[in-house]
Amino acid sequence: MYDLSFFRSNLDEIAAGLARRGFQLDTDEFRQLDNRRRTALTQAESLKASRNAATAEIGSLRKQGIDTAAQQVRVREMGEQITALDEQAKAIDEEFRQALARVPNTPHASVPAGRDERDNVEVRRVGTSPSFDFQPKAHWDLGPELGILDFDRAAKITGARFAVYWGLGARLERALINFMLDVHTGQHGYTEVLPPFMVNSTSLFGTGQLPKFAADLFKLESSDYWLIPTAEVPVTNLFRDETLDLERLPYSLCAFTPCFRSEAGSYGRDVRGIIRQHQFQKVELVKFARPDQSYQQLEQLTADAEDILRRLGLPFRTVALCAGDMGFSSAKTYDIEVWLPGLNGYKEISSCSNFEAFQARRAGIRAKSGKSKAEFVHTLNGSGLAVGRTWVAIVENYQQKDGTVVIPEVLRPYLNAERLTRFSLA
Repeated sequence: MYDLSFFRSNLDEIAAGLARRGFQLDTDEFRQLDNRRRTALTQAESLKASRNAATAEIGSLRKQGIDTAAQQVRVREMGEQITALDEQAKAIDEEFRQALARVPNTPHASVPAGRDERDNVEVRRVGTSPSFDFQPKAHWDLGPELGILDFDRAAKITGARFAVYWGLGARLERALINFMLDVHTGQHGYTEVLPPFMVNSTSLFGTGQLPKFAADLFKLESSDYWLIPTAEVPVTNLFRDETLDLERLPYSLCAFTPCFRSEAGSYGRDVRGIIRQHQFQKVELVKFARPDQSYQQLEQLTADAEDILRRLGLPFRTVALCAGDMGFSSAKTYDIEVWLPGLNGYKEISSCSNFEAFQARRAGIRAKSGKSKAEFVHTLNGSGLAVGRTWVAIVENYQQKDGTVVIPEVLRPYLNAERLTRFSLA
């Protein structure tokens, strides 16, 4: 969300910035709303001046013993007109805010120009893709063959785009969650938080999912509760409508949660395997930063997410998203993409973004130092990492000719095993 005064005064500049991301701002709509509002306010102020003059005249006439009934009727009529004009101005303000709530954030000046993912810019590449002396398998084949991934039973008990993990497959998912949390809290300085997995509409508005992206979410019937699409939503809203101590920033928080997404706009993408599910697990990193330090914090948050892949020995690359490929609320985003042999390419495993004050203004999150004026904080977040996709990367990159999967050394203490072997209930 933008500051209303700044937005009204800088429409053309903001429109030019938004055009970089392929968004056409209807400046005429906002100018017309502004003109209607100004007209109502001007008329109201004129009537208030007339009412004040008439009230003074009534007082003078009364002193002279002159009947003022007609003047009093006129004053009451002016009061009713003023109230109506004030209400009209408030209604136009609300219409302005509702229209503004659907306007995305302006890209930072350092964001590459471009229209879609083909214009993203690679920042760095770490590790090399494994070479196999056999034909490697995708996880949707290898997982079921090992008996650790079950799509058929998931479809039976729920539906498409769900999965059941068995044995070491389930333990690997749990091991990854614990490993990520341990690294981020023990090595990277994050504070762990376990938030609710359901949020209200106000929380989703604060982080920018509502009103524009309601179709991407799951809502509980006959309630104002929604299943969270990411821990970003409840964790960012922990400080909604609060004023923080500027001197104590940044706050660095991490949280494990399941995530729920309808994937309404996926249009058949990644239908095989567990790349794009309705329910998946994720460890999320969230920062609340001073405005003058937020881009330094973005680099740190991205490095913290990358460190998980480095420790797991998984090849990856980091790309700066172009303006046209960024999310609604983001001012700048890095995507971290892990190498997946099953796709013979890189796939996003973390998206690390600086939202500047866009979310904080929607959620009312400010900070101040001493007697200084409170200012909106900058919020940042990124996956640290998407657990299911990390599971896929391990299974595919560490698969062996005999069908087993070598477990990365850093995970072995969590699993008390060195390989994923075939699982059977018998």
